[in-house]
Amino acid sequence: MVSASNVAKKVQTAAGSLTILQNVNIAIAAGESLAVVGASGSGKTTLLGILAGLDLPSSGDVALAGESLTHLDEEARALLRGRLVGFVFQNFQLLGSLTAAENVMLPIELRGDGDALHRAEELLARVGLSERGHHYPRQLSGGEQQRVAIARAFACRPQVLFADEPTGNLDTATGERITELLFELNADYGTTLVLVTHDSRLAKRCTRSITIDTGQIVAETLHASMSDDDSAGSDRPAGSEL
Repeated sequence: MVSASNVAKKVQTAAGSLTILQNVNIAIAAGESLAVVGASGSGKTTLLGILAGLDLPSSGDVALAGESLTHLDEEARALLRGRLVGFVFQNFQLLGSLTAAENVMLPIELRGDGDALHRAEELLARVGLSERGHHYPRQLSGGEQQRVAIARAFACRPQVLFADEPTGNLDTATGERITELLFELNADYGTTLVLVTHDSRLAKRCTRSITIDTGQIVAETLHASMSDDDSAGSDRPAGSEL
């Protein structure tokens, strides 16, 4: 469903060329869940953006549902994302001028699908916010805003969901509730999940995780089950087939 072949990302700075990613190879199967972990500045979010087609690599190739993103222009990539991809961000990224229901309706309407309001109401009910659809983001708690963001992410039934630190701005208890909700909906819809996280418990809920260090994959961990059992999983060195 998602693949990266020999991906590198370099940017020019005042001090010269800076390598953010190098020699990244990933293959993510349909329905799989993958966590990308690593220290701040290791390249995790840059990798997520490249896999999602929000950014392009300096070299290498990225494919989504069998279509090479690196050979598409921005308009074509945007159309592909609109058809296949959902996003959940750490800072929610809801539109403050729209109600919760309108935020969820937006991607449905942009795609030209009908009955956007009914679909939004169904999803808000799934995330426990059926009575909050008419409220604006400023009237919602952080956890409620993230639940709206999750409902919006699933609004168009995406084949792939990209999540960047989805519990990073939430307290522990709220983060755990958001985690349960995210994986519940992901299982129900059979979505491929790719998430960046610092939370080891969240990472262990995924099928496997990869560790990024200085822009390279240095380890892969397979998780025996979607549980918080600290013994689950086994590390494999960089270069393992992913």
